[in-house]
Amino acid sequence: MRKGFVYYDNILAGIIKDTDEGFEFNYMKDYLKLSKAEAISMTISISEKTYKSNILFPFFDGLIPEGWLLNYAVKNWKLNPNDRMGLLLTVCEDCIGAVSVRSNKI
Repeated sequence: MRKGFVYYDNILAGIIKDTDEGFEFNYMKDYLKLSKAEAISMTISISEKTYKSNILFPFFDGLIPEGWLLNYAVKNWKLNPNDRMGLLLTVCEDCIGAVSVRSNKI
C-alpha cells in the first residue's frame, strides 16, 4: 500500500492511500480540530469519514500535470504514465495552489 501526505497551505490535512480495493482519503484528526481547517476540494468536504473510490479521486488526478510537463516527468523520472498514484507522489509535491501531496511526512 502506498500513501501520500496531503497538505493544505503547508498544514498536514490528510492521507491518501492506494489500497488493493482502490483509493482512500482521510482527514487528520488534528486538522479537523483547527478553526481554520478548509476542505481540500469541494468534492472532499471536511469530515471524519473515510472517502473511498475505485479510481484516483478526480481532484487528485487533476493535480497531475498534463501535456509536455507530464511527458517531461515520465521521461526524466522513468515513470509509468498509467500509474496515477505514482505520478501523484512524484510530481505533486510542489503544485500550484494550496494543496500538495508528499510521499514523506514533514
